[in-house]
Amino acid sequence: MDVSTDASHAGVARPDGGEEARWFLDMLVVWKCTAEMTAGRMSLVDHRARCGSGTPLHIHRREDEWFYVVHGQLRVRVGDESTLAGPGDSVFAPRNVPHLHSVLSPEGARFLVGFSPALADGADGFVRAASQPAPAPEPPPAAAPPDPDALSALASRFGVEILGSPGTTE
Repeated sequence: MDVSTDASHAGVARPDGGEEARWFLDMLVVWKCTAEMTAGRMSLVDHRARCGSGTPLHIHRREDEWFYVVHGQLRVRVGDESTLAGPGDSVFAPRNVPHLHSVLSPEGARFLVGFSPALADGADGFVRAASQPAPAPEPPPAAAPPDPDALSALASRFGVEILGSPGTTE
């Protein structure tokens, strides 16, 4: 995909509400800025998760990822470095570097995740394929983690390599 500057794509202002909301793993994810809106340059996904929610250790092969904490506290591990991130903190996870995040705060957390570039055959596509429409704007009810083999097989189709077991955040 060509992600060079393209004047045919003007800036976009998007009011809150009405965005695509899905349940991914044990989190509510809401697309604030989509690949379609930015000609694939980037996407921005609002996450709302309860304490203990997170992702297993994984690698994105096709895009960089960054986190911005709105409220609550996350532990974000990138490579061998683990960071406690609170409101206003950001963490960058470059492609090809193993990383994970987990929510530590008892009240849960809200954080933004950006992907660049935003690819239908990358992390954006994986999150959509591994999730379901959210019938309510809140994290899904507690459930058993997904089947690790099925999740890994799906992830690999989108250039995401899962190194840990779903539900472990280690």
